[in-house]
Amino acid sequence: MTQTPRAPGRALRTILLDVDGTLIDSNDAHTRAWVDSLAAHGYAVTFDHVRPLIGKGGDKILPELVGLDPDSGEAERIGETRGEIFLERELPTLRATPGARALLERMLADGYELVVATSAKSDEVRALLTQAGVADLIQLASSADDADRSKPDPDIVQAALHLSGSQASHSAMIGDTPYDLEAAARARVPAIALRCGGWWSDAALEQAVEIYDDPAALVARYESSVLGTH
Repeated sequence: MTQTPRAPGRALRTILLDVDGTLIDSNDAHTRAWVDSLAAHGYAVTFDHVRPLIGKGGDKILPELVGLDPDSGEAERIGETRGEIFLERELPTLRATPGARALLERMLADGYELVVATSAKSDEVRALLTQAGVADLIQLASSADDADRSKPDPDIVQAALHLSGSQASHSAMIGDTPYDLEAAARARVPAIALRCGGWWSDAALEQAVEIYDDPAALVARYESSVLGTH
């Protein structure tokens, strides 16, 4: 297992943010979109088969689920159908995770730079942030379009660092899946985990330097957290 980086302490200046499951309660919705898209293309998969993979990008999910080359035409068609289903059917029903806006406002007030680092496509990132009611608080965003490989590979975290101009030692990530934590660790960035993405036990999130129920719980313990000690 990749070694967990040490907490950054007073050197912390940039916060890298996952979106799905972290700022908006969307992981089950993404699962349903994958199940329905695959069914539309003749592949039968169950919700429980897909759900543990959410947090990875389609370049990882499709090979694991149905053995498709992610660069094939079939994979691209499935991905396009999934995106349409998610944006049209699922997204309008979603809500921000508890305390998401309050956490971002608190971090901005403390002078942190906020940078999105997600496996979602760029058009979905904008839509998700708007649906969560936090788009106006995000300064920079990297997405699947900026990386060759999705989480748990470190490409997206490294792209976010490059976009911000920040060093890993001056950054921390907030995410909700083991894939967020592994990607951060492989980029030498310490991470805070949130349980609000669902599915994962604390044991699965052991690479995090801290674990909280949701953004609201992190706000409540902000002063004693990694974020409050810089």
